[in-house]
Amino acid sequence: MDNSSADIQNPASAPASQTSTKSKVVLGFSGGLDTSYCVKYLTIEKGYEVHSVIVNTGGFSAEELATIEAHAYKLGVTTHTTVDAVKDYYDTIVKYLVFGNCLKNNTYPLSVSAERLSQALHIAAHAKALNIDAVAHGSTGAGNDQVRFDMIFHILIPGVEIITPIRDLKLSREQEIAYLKEKGVDMNFAKAVYSINKGLWGTSVGGVETLKSKGILPEEAWPTQVTKTGSEEVELGFIKGELLRVNEKSFDHPTEAIQYLQSIAGAYGIGRDIHVGDTIIGIKGRVGFEAAAPMVIIKAHHALEKHVLTKWQLNWKDQLALFYGNWLHEGQVMDPVMRDIEAYFTNSQHNVTGVVSIQLLPYRFQVIGIESGYDLMSDKFGKYGEMNTGFTGDDVRGFSKIFGNQVSIYHKVKEANDGK
Repeated sequence: MDNSSADIQNPASAPASQTSTKSKVVLGFSGGLDTSYCVKYLTIEKGYEVHSVIVNTGGFSAEELATIEAHAYKLGVTTHTTVDAVKDYYDTIVKYLVFGNCLKNNTYPLSVSAERLSQALHIAAHAKALNIDAVAHGSTGAGNDQVRFDMIFHILIPGVEIITPIRDLKLSREQEIAYLKEKGVDMNFAKAVYSINKGLWGTSVGGVETLKSKGILPEEAWPTQVTKTGSEEVELGFIKGELLRVNEKSFDHPTEAIQYLQSIAGAYGIGRDIHVGDTIIGIKGRVGFEAAAPMVIIKAHHALEKHVLTKWQLNWKDQLALFYGNWLHEGQVMDPVMRDIEAYFTNSQHNVTGVVSIQLLPYRFQVIGIESGYDLMSDKFGKYGEMNTGFTGDDVRGFSKIFGNQVSIYHKVKEANDGK
């Protein structure tokens, strides 16, 4: 996966730093409490020249990105960079999650897992471009993200020091707030009741209800509120496995189709669930998520595949997709076996072209059916359970004898010998 062409934009307002003799560190920056602490800690306590970078994988508006940039400079970074990674995120990761119909534990569309890997890849590319001395991120020591970021950095920028202040200092939220206030930082320190992470491929929601094995998120916790009632039908047009049309509206890139479908289906409360899974660090975890467009797309795509692919294509895709989703979740996006599986996925999509009709209703949806020139269910070859035009009854009699011949021999031999 080559991310050397990442869209890196240095704002014209960034202060010049060519003459600085300080060691440089690139910090993955979101503008929240943890990464805000990292800026102050790295500049004041460690004397670094901090170059912050935010990687947008579909979770930020232009206004939000501008606010985060202003906050970074106010904290004291030397430069701040915004990377627009939405299309690259789809092209290098999300596309294959669709091709594989990947759902972690048959539930979760790998929203945050995939997003973090895209962000880590672009942060590493930015660090390499700046020829930095160190790279930093704000992960704690209690989750998956620390492994994903560290591993990508070890692979792509080997030998570069990785600094993780929140993890290494084992800081509490209260300690971070006290430090920032002491340094004169003015920001909203109020902790949101729910932790929300939004991206192109879904939104995660964490709260007190997800910290235990029993409990559901209340209605007000979901970022997208239910505003639609009744039902409506949507048509999804796929070309070689990629969504490029929703109803009569065609798109130049699947990311645009995903976002458009999300605006339609999200208001029904579709795609809400709680995922229970195994973390990389060996503990179980629960997280709520809403992913209307991803869930509808995956189910529609899978329905189309069941009509246009052969039995063994589907069988091998299912097996490879299970491995692919799990290995991606654990951060192993750089493993060359992933390119091999992606090549198989891509090749399998040659005939996955057609239109899938979906009925949307509050909190659920259902596949109505498909239309495709590649449909193997074509009535030219017969109708299951009614009539067949490809062979005769005599053909079936002979086939049945041959198809069960070895098992028939086994039972005859067993019967002959069991009585001895």
